[in-house]
Amino acid sequence: MQFFILFCTSVLILIPGSLSTAAAVTPSGKPDSKDGVVQTQNPQRINLSSNALPAMGADRTYILGVGDQLEIEVFNVPEYSGSQRVLADGSLNLPAIGKVPVAGLTIEAAEAAIATRYRSELRYPKITLVLLQPRSFQVTLSGEVNSPGAYTLDGGEFPTLVQAIQASGGLTYAADLRQVQIRRLNPSGARQTVAVDLWELLQNGDASQNIALRDGDAVFVPAIETVNLTESAQLAASNLIGTPATLDIGVVGEVFRPGIYRLTGSESQTNPTVSQAIREAGGIKPSADIRKIQVRRLTRSGTPQTIDIDFWELFQAGDLTQDLALQQGDTISIATADALSDAEAAQIVSTNLSPDRILVNVVGEVENPGSVQVPANTTLNQAVLAAGGFTDRSRENVELIRLNPNGTIVQQQFEIDFSQSVNAESNPILWNNDVIIVDRNATASFTDGLSRILSPLRNLLPFGFLF
Repeated sequence: MQFFILFCTSVLILIPGSLSTAAAVTPSGKPDSKDGVVQTQNPQRINLSSNALPAMGADRTYILGVGDQLEIEVFNVPEYSGSQRVLADGSLNLPAIGKVPVAGLTIEAAEAAIATRYRSELRYPKITLVLLQPRSFQVTLSGEVNSPGAYTLDGGEFPTLVQAIQASGGLTYAADLRQVQIRRLNPSGARQTVAVDLWELLQNGDASQNIALRDGDAVFVPAIETVNLTESAQLAASNLIGTPATLDIGVVGEVFRPGIYRLTGSESQTNPTVSQAIREAGGIKPSADIRKIQVRRLTRSGTPQTIDIDFWELFQAGDLTQDLALQQGDTISIATADALSDAEAAQIVSTNLSPDRILVNVVGEVENPGSVQVPANTTLNQAVLAAGGFTDRSRENVELIRLNPNGTIVQQQFEIDFSQSVNAESNPILWNNDVIIVDRNATASFTDGLSRILSPLRNLLPFGFLF
């Protein structure tokens, strides 16, 4: 029994010695250049920065380049380990072996190249590279982004596709999010196209679509063939869309002041919408066909897009997707209605797309003839009353004179009946600059005619005062 205990104790004493003997250390305690180990009481690994991106956890195919900050660990040789930046000539200046070219190599290939060079100094070199700080990236963006061109992105957190898009001013509304392309040059020299579906990112939160970019990547965003109003509204609410400070928008057709307008976004920083542009252009006319509003848009390639808008759906069903967000250079065209019911005309002029007030001219036999400013949905009867109503010399028939958008003039006779509600036959809704003529009745016409005849005789007859 004593022999067995003595034997076990000897084994326990011998084990540490045998392990330390395998380290092959020099008497001075310095690293043996052929073994790659160091005699130390408490051997420890290098304490890497907590912000480092470990090579095994990061993309091992990352291509090194000038400016990359690396942590180099030579296993068990802390004297050779430390932080290094890739120099302007694309190399790392390493202890004992000097410069090792790494630019253009993957992290894995660079580890192998450094290990090969250290074989002249160490018996079994084991090299681990950790990317501490990626270099700034040069990427290009083209297609449906607000400011296409080349951009330098901070590589501190591996710039992503979304960051690059935001740096270029964001997407346009013509962008096809489902077919974004990243064109990349592989280490072998072959070109690769990576397809990305950013719609999956917006709709389902698929973060894998927001891939990390590499130096030299080219991002292309194609134009969508047909604009979906619902998707366009969802895109407008995202941080992928660009929000320029001002937009130049054309408005033509059935508005009171057609022309080109410079618009700014709302307080929510979204782009101006169709309704904002129409209000800026003076509002729609009662003759407008709000079911046939079109937005004409040019893509970056010069291909025109036509987007159909139905504001009747907006007014009747509250479909806000019809109020399309605009982008630079859009033109809004509002058609003339072929036939519009009185009820529809009344609803149109009561919306906030119509001007608050219009100007009509009431002349002739009313108490206060002249220009009268009235609400936009004012009828013929209401305009006569706004001018003070008829005098005792007026006829009950009036004439309405209207200038059409095509330059023609329409003259219509109406018999005033103040009990009538709005209708096209006897009490139509007025347009801006309409003219209402209230003529004299027969008695007033006879009296005025007789007065003109007798007026010269007053000066000739001695008793002219009797006339």
